[in-house]
Amino acid sequence: MNIDVFRDNIFSENSSRFGKIAEVMIKKLYNFQHSENNYYDLSDNNKKIEVKFGRALKKNKETIDEDNILDQLNNPIKNRMVSSENIQDRFDVNIQQVKTSEFDELYYGVFFEDRIEIFKINNDEIKNDEEIKYSDKQHKGNVGEGQFHINNTTYPHHKEKYFQKSLTYDELYNLFER
Repeated sequence: MNIDVFRDNIFSENSSRFGKIAEVMIKKLYNFQHSENNYYDLSDNNKKIEVKFGRALKKNKETIDEDNILDQLNNPIKNRMVSSENIQDRFDVNIQQVKTSEFDELYYGVFFEDRIEIFKINNDEIKNDEEIKYSDKQHKGNVGEGQFHINNTTYPHHKEKYFQKSLTYDELYNLFER
């Protein structure tokens, strides 16, 4: 298997398929069980675990419009990937649909160009850590659901306080192969 193709395919998956990739990764890494309900993803000895990941992509310089749509869509995604070594590039990973009352621990993280970084936070820390900048105003009328961002300015805090581990794409492939 070509690891670059493997990584590029992960980056190009739609949101729900991408989320399932992250969920399987966390399940296999930590030997968790599938959840018995739809309110959280995994479980471990009565602990409710949610999984949320995003892809680190450079911010598009242009919006899509009638005049540039083909140029925008012909730009390979790998040209926008951000390396974990290059976090000064502007990127934004939105960890969204976070329902803190539905889980005990959140495993979250970033798929960078060169590696995947995994973080873990308890549900009460999300709202209480001001540097997380959790917002419970994700959607109008959505009570109990919010979001926070990992970007070039907030990333160092997440790395310092909540970092668990890092995987290369070779390691991820090998994890899935087992």
